[in-house]
Amino acid sequence: MVTHVKLPKIGLTMERGTIVEWLKHEGDIVEKGERLYVFETEKVTNEIESPDSGVLRKILAPVGTEIMVGEDIAIIAAPGEKIEELESAAVVSPEAVSSPAEVASPKAEKGGRVITSPFVRSLARERGVDLSKLKGSGPGGRVTKEDVLAAATSSAGVMPEVAETLPFQGMRKTIAERLTQSYRTAVHVAVMVEVDMTAATKKRLNLLQEIERATGTKLTFTAILVQAVAKSLRKHPIVNSRLDGDRIKIFKSINLGVAVALESGLIVPVLHDADKKTLAEITTHLAKVTEKARNGSLVLDEVLGGTFTITNLGMFGVHTFIPIINPPESAILAAGLIEDKPVVVNGQIAIRPRMNLTLVFDHRVLDGAGAASFLRTLKEELESDSSATA
Repeated sequence: MVTHVKLPKIGLTMERGTIVEWLKHEGDIVEKGERLYVFETEKVTNEIESPDSGVLRKILAPVGTEIMVGEDIAIIAAPGEKIEELESAAVVSPEAVSSPAEVASPKAEKGGRVITSPFVRSLARERGVDLSKLKGSGPGGRVTKEDVLAAATSSAGVMPEVAETLPFQGMRKTIAERLTQSYRTAVHVAVMVEVDMTAATKKRLNLLQEIERATGTKLTFTAILVQAVAKSLRKHPIVNSRLDGDRIKIFKSINLGVAVALESGLIVPVLHDADKKTLAEITTHLAKVTEKARNGSLVLDEVLGGTFTITNLGMFGVHTFIPIINPPESAILAAGLIEDKPVVVNGQIAIRPRMNLTLVFDHRVLDGAGAASFLRTLKEELESDSSATA
């Protein structure tokens, strides 16, 4: 019986390993469970036992070779057993260790050789593609990843049927690029607080008719949150900043972006000088830019110059979420669902409207204590019984 010895996966993140020592030589008799070879991954060495008994007929990966998880590294078989694979089995060159994608690994094709890489061979096995039937499109006839994927797509039953293909471009692509840049550069840390929205609820009810008569628009909790955030940023200016090279720039203006979800993605219209606006002005602005965002008529000035962003998924029933900072800003606030909950008030159980707020901040700019202090101030603003002006 022929046994193909494969590089095992040690740990969830392991993708490849380097053979550092063979404890047996070609032609040696090995017993199942006997130490066979040593490989290294992430500077950790691992001794691996033989998966079967027999003769070590061929070492496919000599010392110094870097191999992908699941790749063949040796062949064990009974003495004298005929092994057709040995006629074409590849010995991976140690010189190619630094670039596994370029390692040549020939296989039989009509009596000749097919050149490919360990990664491509692994991909072919995963997708059920027979490499010996492929004509390589790469240099020298090398079988590439694209060759395997094309073959897999054309093979019945290999790939699930695609219902729809959407172009990855425009707004969706821009969002992906900006957020990927943010996630790679900013050190994202999140702090959360639960806010009692009783005072904010009373505030909204008290001002609802007045603001609707003045603006023609209903007062929302988002507008109340925007006003409270603007006041809190005035007291904690470091949150209203950005990191520019080796300097932290604290903005004089408080320009709040409020994320608006669209079918094609997400856009963040900006309310400039939000701390100088009345609640009625904030309400009017939010209604106007939300409508313009949804019909695609926003102008450039309405989406540029933001210094802090608010995003709200409460309308979708979401309690808590952790957003990605909108670059080049240093923080973003996530608001969740306002929901009645039983809480202890003055030693008694009462039902109160509660909302979770999450501040995600760049730890390079702001420390946890500073972030928590900002959230405490915001919580106090929202829970304050002082009436807001329209």
